[in-house]
Parts: sequence; structure tokens; C-alpha cells
Amino acid sequence: MRIDREVCQDYARSSRLEWLRTNRTGAFAMGTVAGANTRRYHGLLVAKLDPPADRCVLLSKLDEEVSAGGVVHELGTNQFPGLVHPQGYRHLREFSLPNPAWVYEAGGTRIQKRLLLVEGRQAVVMEYRASRACRLLVRPLLAFRDYHSLARANPAFSTAISEKGKTIQMRPYPNLPPILFESSGAVFQAGGVWHYNFEYLAELDRGLDFREDLYSPGAFVFNLRPDKPAWLEAGVTLPKGWRFTKNVRVYGLAARLKAAAGQFQARRFGGTPTVIAGFPWFTDWGRDTMIALPGLRLTETREILKGFLRHLHQGLIPNRFTERGGAPEYNTVDATLWMFQAVWAYEQRGGDGSFFYPAAREIVEWHRRGTLHGIRVDPADGLLEAGDETTNLTWMDARVDGIPVTPRAGKAVEVNALWYNALRMLAKWTPAGEASRVWWRTAKQLKIRFGEKFWNPGRNCLYDVIGPSGPDASLRPNQLFAVSLPFPLLERDRARAVVETVQRNLLTPFGLRTLAPGEPGYQGRYQGGPAERDRAYHQGTVWPWLLCPFVKAHVQAFGRMKKSIKFCRRLVERFEPELERGCLGSIGELYDGDPPHRPCGAPAQAWSVAALLEANRALADAASGR
Repeated sequence: MRIDREVCQDYARSSRLEWLRTNRTGAFAMGTVAGANTRRYHGLLVAKLDPPADRCVLLSKLDEEVSAGGVVHELGTNQFPGLVHPQGYRHLREFSLPNPAWVYEAGGTRIQKRLLLVEGRQAVVMEYRASRACRLLVRPLLAFRDYHSLARANPAFSTAISEKGKTIQMRPYPNLPPILFESSGAVFQAGGVWHYNFEYLAELDRGLDFREDLYSPGAFVFNLRPDKPAWLEAGVTLPKGWRFTKNVRVYGLAARLKAAAGQFQARRFGGTPTVIAGFPWFTDWGRDTMIALPGLRLTETREILKGFLRHLHQGLIPNRFTERGGAPEYNTVDATLWMFQAVWAYEQRGGDGSFFYPAAREIVEWHRRGTLHGIRVDPADGLLEAGDETTNLTWMDARVDGIPVTPRAGKAVEVNALWYNALRMLAKWTPAGEASRVWWRTAKQLKIRFGEKFWNPGRNCLYDVIGPSGPDASLRPNQLFAVSLPFPLLERDRARAVVETVQRNLLTPFGLRTLAPGEPGYQGRYQGGPAERDRAYHQGTVWPWLLCPFVKAHVQAFGRMKKSIKFCRRLVERFEPELERGCLGSIGELYDGDPPHRPCGAPAQAWSVAALLEANRALADAASGR
């Protein structure tokens, strides 16, 4: 992927185009094409000190100056109050991926810099090449803070520098590891100075603090020659050597999404593989991981599933692992049921899911007799219920001042679709005999009662929740799962009615709205401070990941007709330009519910990428008759 000179030098555009690199530990590097950081989460080394959580922005950025023909040209770009300085983006000729690379031209000299985040280590390398001999000065800017926070100049920040051979070391705070710099022959010129009031305008848009101070310990000075590249490495361990990987060109939406999928792989402390829900501010979440796994199709799927099962507690897997090593959080009704879907998909592509059967029985038994948060089967109708007015256990889980924005206590439609599928799957996995027939009979009765309780004849679709005070007729996308999952709950006529209703009211070019326009509480813009954004999170905001269940439901309801497949394929293919719009090469978390559907939320989201991959495969299977 290449961004040309016209876009690079248009600061309004290039400062909004983001790039992301990860290294399978939870660490990442992220920034903009322009070179200016616009988020608190941007940095060249956002190190993972306790994989895959507990991240810290150590090295915020590198600002370069090139001296050619006796003239100094600044290549860095920063936003300060009222001005952009320096304006190195004006020298930028090209930006390319997959390894982020910038090409500048200044004073007749072309300078290329290329970033490599070292796989498996907390280290980043920047390589520099020049078209002719010149002097290059590289100034590191350090933050040394939690990646959710912002840094300010303060006397506790130690500016002491130690030199050992070719290694420059600093340890600003005793509770964080030292950062070490090593280079290919640069001369380090000490000269520590604070730089004040960097502005991160994406944080301003989010209603958060957006100014930060960064510290520069000095500068590395290179004498570049056209026949010899130079490099600078920064890391939290002594460099042990590294090598560059060749640029790999990928073609087509599916191939580009596969490349994006690998960015979300990580390992917890101790080596257990996992999936980062999104970058830059998410860690690994149970629900997100289970929904994403079928689409991501990672080679470590089995190990990821077993890793979550190690934390199985009263029939539930964790939804979140805290960033400071605290106890896992068991606060969902659906994450564990989505695990059944992940295992089923793993088996469908040839994996051995037999390891899951004992846990599956335990999970179902706990749900039948009752577990945490009031999760239990109602003996009166066999439907699964959960929660109360103080909890938000489904995926629509935003809260403001501790109060659920989208209260869905009771019997949620997608939860019962997942519960029905879990019973059907357990019946398949159980050895032939009486126990297997029990699960079949239980599922059969559930299907009958589901149709009786959830069908809304007034709107010709499904209720969203059967709550303590009665059914909730809000028009939401959750009803699709009664059609899209491997074992549907609706017959063809009702399935078509559901899909048509959702398509007419919720479908957008970038996924499905979480609430139909005109419904009470609809919010068409995801903007403002945290409370304002949380109020819109599931009240109309568009989520790309919901496109996959829509596509599967459409094919299920209307059959494998060419017209249906062609319509759904266009929906998926619309996302190809999005790979070059926000976080380059990835798909973000959200879009506004109202046109023009501005991208918002996390710039790179695992289940958004996974959903498009899975939808693409489902359409390919439908077209081939599989």
C-alpha cells in the first residue's frame, strides 16, 4: 500500500491516516502518515510489560533533521497549540506499508526511514537510507507512562544517562524498565530538554485531556552514505540482534484482511496465546476473542481456547483480564456461549475439538441450575435469563455513572439463540445414548418456546428482550443471530421477515446500526466526552462486525441464489476502500449511525476484520454449494 505525495503533503488528510504494527506480544507501534501523533496511544514503542496488557508508551516519536548543502531541513511534524511545528510533512513524498516507510526529499536529498517492530521483543528499529551523503540528526522524545495516561514535565523524571559501549541507557522512573538505544555508528550528543504541550487532536474530539510534555535526552547524529543504511534501535532489553523482513505485497480484499488479522495475535505472560480485541486501547476480551476466532482462523486457535478454559469459573469464562494482574472479570452472559461457536467453527475446518466436551457439559449444567449474575434457565419456559436493572451482561454493555445505557436484563434474543446452539452442539458432541437425547429434547422444547415468546407480530420480527416488565420491541440487530447461527431458530418465512426488517432499518454501507432511527433513545453521532460516547455506543452507532451475521442470515433466509450472494458480496467489498481510510490496512470499531457514517472508536478492531473475513468465506462457500 502506498500513499502518494499529494495526500502526504495534505496535513488534514495525512494526519488522519493511521498505521499500526504489532509484534505478537501485545506491544505495538502506531502513528500517522504525517508523522504527528494525534492520540495518546500513538508511539513508536508502546511496550508490553506484562503480556498482553499493562502497556506503556516509552518512545513517543523520533524527530529528524537532515543537513544537506549547508542547509538544515526538519522532517518531524508536531501539533502544538495554534500551530504545526515543524512541518516535515511538506518534505514527505511517499508513505508505504506493510512495514511503515516514509520517503522525504529535502535539499535535493531523498531520505527513507522504515520502521520495524521486533517480533517477540519489546523493541523497535528505525532504518535510514539517503540518496547522497548527508548528516542526519535523530532526536528521541520519551513519554514513559501508562498508555491510557498523558505525561507532564515533573521533577521525579530522572534525566540521568549512562553509556556502556555503544548502548545509551535511561531509566526515568524506578518502577519502569530502562530504555536502551543502540545504533549503527551514530554519535550521541547529550542535551536533555523538555518539549511542552504536544496536542493530540483525536483525544480532543473524544472529550479527553489532549496535551502532553515529552522529554528528549539528546540526539543521535549519523553521517549517511548512499551505499550504507543506518539504524537506531530502542528497547527495554539489551539488543541481541535483529533482521529486517522483506516487504510482502498482498492483493485483494481477503489477502489484505488476512494480513490485518495477524496484527491481533499476542501472548500473555507465560506464553499463552491470545487475541487483542483492538488497538490501541483494548486488551484481550473473552467475548471479542470468541466472536473473532472463526474469522481470524489463527493457527493457535486451540491453544487460545484452552487458555480461556483454564480460567473457567462456575460455567463462565472471563470477559476481561485486568491490566495489573488482578482477578479476571466474569461479567458476561454470552462470552462463554460464543466459545461454543468458536469451537464449532474450529472443528468445521478440520480441528480436533474433543478437548472442549467435558467443559461444554460443565458449562451447560451450570447454566441450567444457575450461576453468577442470575444467569439461569427459567424452568417455566426453558429460556436463558440473566441480570437485573444494575447489570449489563450482553455485548451492549455501556454504562454511564454505573447505570446501563442499554438495559437488557432478562431473556435477550441473541443469548437464547446462542443457548439453543450450545444445546444442539452439545447433543452432537455427546456420545450416542440417553444423555445425547436429553440435549436434543431440551433444544427442541426451547425452539418451540422461543417462537412463542419472541415473535412480534406487530412488527413482523423478533423482540429484543423479554424483560421483567414484558417484551422490548426496540428494533435492534441482535435478532439476526436467531437466523445466522449454525442451528437457526426460525422457519423460512419468519427468517426472511427478520432479515428484511433489519435490512430496511439498520443496514448501512459499513455494518448495522445498533438501534433503528426513530426509535426512542436513538443516537446518530458517536462523539463528545466519554459519557456522551457511551450513551451512543449501542444506541444507533454502526458496528462492522454485525455485517457477518447479516450476510449469513441473508443467505440462510433467501437461499444460495445468485442475486442474494451478489448483493451480500457488494456489502463486503465496500470495505476495501476503508483499508486506506483510517488505520491503514485495518478496519475500525465503529461508524456513526447517521450519514456520512464517520469512522470512530478504536482504529483497528479484531472482530471487525474477522467478520469481513468470515463473511467473505461464507459467500464463497454459498457460491460453490458447500
